[in-house]
Amino acid sequence: MFKKILIANRGEIARRVIKTARRMGIKTVAVYSDADARAPFVLDADEAVHIGPSPAAQSYLIADKIIAACRATGAEAVHPGYGFLSERTSFAEQLAAENIAFIGPPVNAIAAMGDKIESKKLAMEAGVNVVPGFVGEIEDTEHAVRISNEIGYPVMMKASAGGGGKGMRLAYSEQEVRENFESVKREGLNSFGDDRVFIEKFILNPRHIEIQILGDKHGNVLYLNERECSIQRRHQKVVEEAPSPFVTPKMRKAMGEQCVALSKAVGYYSAGTVELIVSGADPTGESFYFLEMNTRLQVEHPVTECITGIDLVEQMIRVAYGEKLTMTQDDVKIDGWAIENRVYAEDPYRGFLPSTGRLTRYVPPVESWSDDGAENGRRGMAGVRVDDGVYDGGEVSMFYDPMIAKLITWGKTRDEAADLQVAALDRFEIEGLGHNIDFVSAIMQHPRFRSGELTTGFIAEEYPEGFQGAPASEDLTRKLCAIAGVVAKRNSDRARQIDGQLGGTLAPIREWQVSIDKVQHAVVVRDGKVQVDGVELPLEIDYVPGARMIHAVAAGESLAVKVAKSGSGFRFTTRGASHSVTCLPASVAGLSQYMIEKIPPDLSKYLICPMPGLLTALHVQAGDKVEAGQPLAIIEAMKMENILRAEKSGTVKVVNAAAGESLPVDAIILEME
Repeated sequence: MFKKILIANRGEIARRVIKTARRMGIKTVAVYSDADARAPFVLDADEAVHIGPSPAAQSYLIADKIIAACRATGAEAVHPGYGFLSERTSFAEQLAAENIAFIGPPVNAIAAMGDKIESKKLAMEAGVNVVPGFVGEIEDTEHAVRISNEIGYPVMMKASAGGGGKGMRLAYSEQEVRENFESVKREGLNSFGDDRVFIEKFILNPRHIEIQILGDKHGNVLYLNERECSIQRRHQKVVEEAPSPFVTPKMRKAMGEQCVALSKAVGYYSAGTVELIVSGADPTGESFYFLEMNTRLQVEHPVTECITGIDLVEQMIRVAYGEKLTMTQDDVKIDGWAIENRVYAEDPYRGFLPSTGRLTRYVPPVESWSDDGAENGRRGMAGVRVDDGVYDGGEVSMFYDPMIAKLITWGKTRDEAADLQVAALDRFEIEGLGHNIDFVSAIMQHPRFRSGELTTGFIAEEYPEGFQGAPASEDLTRKLCAIAGVVAKRNSDRARQIDGQLGGTLAPIREWQVSIDKVQHAVVVRDGKVQVDGVELPLEIDYVPGARMIHAVAAGESLAVKVAKSGSGFRFTTRGASHSVTCLPASVAGLSQYMIEKIPPDLSKYLICPMPGLLTALHVQAGDKVEAGQPLAIIEAMKMENILRAEKSGTVKVVNAAAGESLPVDAIILEME
């Protein structure tokens, strides 16, 4: 077995590979940029080599620097993780020339599957179902319009070398093709060095289902069941689960066998994933089509590990060393259900804008997975796993992907896994920047998610006006009122003791007017018992004044509530939403009507930069008339282009920025008359 491997990646995937390598007794080498000098993966590895400045194009994407680090440390093999150089044939070829093993598939398979146009042709030859579309290179926007009109709308435009949701646009009309074709080309060129684009029919009620493949160098290829990744935003996966609530055993077998046939057609070995688009409108489950093959480990691989008990990283290492798979297709089972939520540095309350900056507080939920002596992916008792690459006090940089962590839960049933997600998300503390914890918690509780009726349009369909937090039931509101009453009493009692009021004695009874999101409730705390609007509510609460987290059992339900001071009251965050809470003694509650309410200023006449980023295009100048919804500028941040549009019709009064400038968040790009 290899004695030392280098991980040509960063963040959570680098830590993930290091964990398995350590368990296998293999030494590890990390490579890092300036931005990652203090990152956890650098400390986790046995050795670390600095490879350049923060931008990936000057560090993680330079193969020569990776190979130099291998030479300097004596690393015998390289695990590329995902992204960066993981699917670049030239990198695998350079490693082979240096007699360094590549922990991944053969070069010819990477080349064949890395090009979406060529891979589609190969899939057709291998007998795999493919989506109707144009297989070939598209010359320009006019050519794209003609093709789209022939295929019929809606159509999907994709960068040929794309992946990870980048270089993809859905168009419902000729106008949208004209608006977005050049953006797809630019994203493909900027992210992958290839501006070729192809177009295919968009499947109605589409579900995104993928098959995990595992093969060795001796001709053995297995499929390790499926994952459902239908809940996406801008074609970037948000929630993944295994198995799929839609896939039947017959469908699983048909999908798996087609994907194995494709893998064998290109001589595939190592871990890989064949992505399929499935028509949710076809109850037979027969309408599934090849999308692409990712010749690498997937971000969502943990859910497959959880239900199969197979460590995919370990298998990749063993295959790269030349070992045969020790399992057969009949050995691959499905045990329980696993769900993964991607915790992103983005603000769902502000249209999911990217959020960068310092993590002033980062406390993930306590893991119940243990790597010591474990022989499968589902480690521990309670079924909670966190894969992350950040730390308390660290920064989420504009240079890399916005993912902070992956939260994985396992349960005997799908509902059990989802319930565990909600409970774990309530205990996930992140402060200092925007994040999507409330949003993914809301999805876990959503009736449509629980029913399993998913499509890739789930987010757009269920949150058409944007996300405002998960709705709180009357039952949850009553429990929060009870918790607020006890919190207010304990804070008041502590203040009495400190100030010496009334000799420091504690009030046996406190009556409060508790406002939850501006709705008033009467709460009485008496001798450890709590009444809300005249009805007693059993409550056990673990809280001391100043604590950031409240643990309570309210009417038999366990609740974790994050609490923060907010003006004269509190902000309670739990179950996918933040709630404004004020507590006034009942004797003075009537005075609240005389408080002056602050009215926020009208900023609609400004085009404000929503995140730190590069202004790549500015479409207007002073004096131009614009219509509501018209594209005004493009900001590039975290490797994605964001089109900024006019909120209302008007005339541009002044322009304060120029294309090519790097702008901070809230910079005023232009002002309307």
